[in-house]
Amino acid sequence: MTTNLEAQLLALQQEGEKAIAAANSLENLEELRVKYLGKKGNLSVLLGGMGKLPPEERPKIGAVANAVKEALQTKLDQQRAVLEMAKIQAQLEAETLDVTMPGIYYPQGRVHPINGIIDRAVDIFVGMGYTVASGPEMETDYYNFEALNTPPDHPARDMQDTFYLPDGNLLRTHTSSVQIRYMEAEEPPIRIVAPGRVYRRDNVDATHAAVFHQIEVLAVDEGLTFTDLKGTIKVFLEAMFGELPIRFRASYFPFTEPSAEVDLQWNGRWLEVMGCGMVDPNVLKAVGYDPEIYTGFAAGFGVERFAMVLHELDDIRRLYTSDLRFLRQF
Repeated sequence: MTTNLEAQLLALQQEGEKAIAAANSLENLEELRVKYLGKKGNLSVLLGGMGKLPPEERPKIGAVANAVKEALQTKLDQQRAVLEMAKIQAQLEAETLDVTMPGIYYPQGRVHPINGIIDRAVDIFVGMGYTVASGPEMETDYYNFEALNTPPDHPARDMQDTFYLPDGNLLRTHTSSVQIRYMEAEEPPIRIVAPGRVYRRDNVDATHAAVFHQIEVLAVDEGLTFTDLKGTIKVFLEAMFGELPIRFRASYFPFTEPSAEVDLQWNGRWLEVMGCGMVDPNVLKAVGYDPEIYTGFAAGFGVERFAMVLHELDDIRRLYTSDLRFLRQF
């Protein structure tokens, strides 16, 4: 009995070492480890018969079993080291670079002039303590008009020819809707800058587009006045255009009172560049602010208008044609 079990252990060692030496992958090697040395492996199965041996024979068989286990483990470690080195070598050969070959040239991209104006304007307002805010481009009538003091029968709706959707929603005509959503969620004081894409049913020509971009700012706090609005706009326009003459002309917007258009003297002529005004008390009431405590101001401008002025463009459509001959100038 003893001789038979010892012979089986030695035969297992010989078989295992031969199989391990022939292993050609780390996965295959792991399978062999489990097969021979696992809890339910061949060695464990053979040692399960030790209980039937006479007590005086068990130490000898135990010593042989330990020697077999150690030999197999050593062979596994050696073969694992060989396979790991082969794997590293194969990876190095596959990833070898020929440094004498010419490189592949990828032309560097440029910031689109529209994005450039947005980034520049937002940076200026963020530097003045404003927070960037955003909102959905598909809006409800309430956020786009009613909450901005423009009820359904208000004549100011004729000023903005709107894209209405079959479900009664619409494509926002201005980013002012972002102001309402932000004020509903936050308590004063607030200062936000809201860039985004807007939509109007305009006839496309050299100065109009049905899809364009706006940036609006809003500040609400105790004690804000029109003087604060003028100072903010002056700092912003000087940062964008340099120190040029600026004038404010009385105007009308349903969500601000008083309201004004802002003109900039550029190349010897006055250009209208943005609209602004003090937030109408009805707008503050719509979001739950007490107009007896808080006042606010808002201002907004078209990004494409600024791009046309700063880059001296003659046609707004140049900004949308993706003509590389034009875009490479920026």
